[in-house]
Amino acid sequence: MEIMTIVFFGILLIYALFIGVLAYGFKKVPYFERTDLVPKTNFSILIPFRNEAENLPDLLYSFSQLQYPRDQFEILFIDDSSEDNSVEIIKNFPVLTFNFKIIDNVRVSNSPKKDAISTAINSMQNEWIITTDADCFVNPDWLKTLDNYIQIHNPEMIVGAVSFVSDESFLSQFQQMDMMSLQGATVGSFGIGKPFMCNGANFAYTKKLFQTINGFDGNNKIASGDDVFLLQKAISDQNIGIEKVHYLKSEENIVLTKSLDTWKSVFNQRIRWASKASSYESVFGKIAALVVFAGNSTIVLSFFLTLFSIFSFWNWYLLVAIKIVIDFFILYQTGKFIKSKSVKFFLLINLFYPFFSTSVAIYSLFGKYEWKGRSFR
Repeated sequence: MEIMTIVFFGILLIYALFIGVLAYGFKKVPYFERTDLVPKTNFSILIPFRNEAENLPDLLYSFSQLQYPRDQFEILFIDDSSEDNSVEIIKNFPVLTFNFKIIDNVRVSNSPKKDAISTAINSMQNEWIITTDADCFVNPDWLKTLDNYIQIHNPEMIVGAVSFVSDESFLSQFQQMDMMSLQGATVGSFGIGKPFMCNGANFAYTKKLFQTINGFDGNNKIASGDDVFLLQKAISDQNIGIEKVHYLKSEENIVLTKSLDTWKSVFNQRIRWASKASSYESVFGKIAALVVFAGNSTIVLSFFLTLFSIFSFWNWYLLVAIKIVIDFFILYQTGKFIKSKSVKFFLLINLFYPFFSTSVAIYSLFGKYEWKGRSFR
């Protein structure tokens, strides 16, 4: 019992130190304030989509509100064999005041999204690529902020924040808090000079960079990871490196996305995200995945041991309390940055999260997941 207690609290201590380092890193990344520079950057915005008729109107409307010269950006919609009327919605949307085209995805790998981006890059006109998702909507000053940052800092890759639009339901708020933890870890890893994670819903890079690292070559057998693997390849490339890969910490650059409406969808999405961790090029990224899994699985394992009176309930209670306090440090900072809605079920979500996260991590190693009506391993 004593050895088990020491082991569990030791694992949580390692977890606490790791989260503490990320929280410190979060503070080190400075906020970026946009100025009134004359826009100079030409963007090509790439949106792979499949059966997004329900979500596209919000995205299209947000694009129509962009405060950026219309001749300095184009939007490429890449249709991945949609079976609904997504294409018709784009073509017939009443306020399309920007240059756009719809192209068909050319499948050559196990990853539809990577194929879609590669297909679009061959058709784009501009040097800067931005990827986002069909279930998102953007800030009117999104492109202005990116352009400002590019003019001032001259990066070749920019990672931006993504936040959920949540309602009062437990499911929606669970997704919001989960996203907050991921965004906090992303910003924190940039702050300590060990970036390993990003989100393709708000991701920008140059065509030159994409070609320099040979795009998705080497990881296109993995269905997900069009964002993370590209980030890690860029950082490890001797011609690019971390000096050219930046995090843009700005409220005007946050992309909003809708929460999913069923637990099955959330579970499949998280499996898709977790399935790429074992293929990370980043050693720090692999360590991060292992430490987070160890911290969550400690809570789960100790809970089941209490049911058989093998582990003290009060020790388990203390483990949970410590973990909640640890996580709060980075969740609070992230929440202030992305202006997330207050989490009504904060304690309940924190109790449930380790069980959900551990299940996802284990299942991602052995099981399949479904996404957009397709099955992936």
